[in-house]
Amino acid sequence: MTVIEIENLRKTYKSRTAVDGISLTVDRGEIFGIAGTNGAGKTTLVECASGLRHRDSGVLRVLGMDPQTDRRALQQRIGVQLQESALPDALKVDEAFRLYASLYDDPVDWRVLMDEWGLTERRRARFGSLSGGWKQRLFIALALVGGPEVVFLDELTTGLDPAARRTTWDLIRKLRDRGLTVVLVTHFMDEAEALCDRVSIVDNGRIIATGSPADLIRQARTDSLDSAYLALTGKDLS
Repeated sequence: MTVIEIENLRKTYKSRTAVDGISLTVDRGEIFGIAGTNGAGKTTLVECASGLRHRDSGVLRVLGMDPQTDRRALQQRIGVQLQESALPDALKVDEAFRLYASLYDDPVDWRVLMDEWGLTERRRARFGSLSGGWKQRLFIALALVGGPEVVFLDELTTGLDPAARRTTWDLIRKLRDRGLTVVLVTHFMDEAEALCDRVSIVDNGRIIATGSPADLIRQARTDSLDSAYLALTGKDLS
């Protein structure tokens, strides 16, 4: 079943086109990767899909709803953590859960969620005292407070050390095991290969290829795909 449908999506900032006619679909229960270098248009795409930014044109449906006209209803059914997500350093872990729970009509029991994600022992820790890995664990858990069907995660592993990165990968796989649909934005192709069922590679606001990670490796023969892939991996796939 398709849960996200995007057709000819466009978004321009003054003279710069961030998303230039993107079309894609995401199926229920998959981890769908949006990969590309910094500035490729990945975050703008996710912001439009999650209702955080208005598109200029195109068709967009998430769980059958338009993120612009049905924003309130949609945001009760999705979870979002963007690259620039942050909390006040003095905010405690349990306070963050209470804050997020107040945003939803029917939140899950955040105490159970906190325990499930190994955060109970850190419930009185302040956000500013958490390591990068624990902050990312908290952000993923907070994205689940509303009991979402679709979760958008943007560059969650940027800046993490290898051990914390692998732990975060395990947490993302756990989301799929719970039956959620995950849209994962990354500029690391090895991350997409490790986690995603399908991947769209975005370059200059356009999708240049979509497929399973294995398929994309096999398809990496054209100059456009190969150069974009090289920028993500540093490996020559030809």
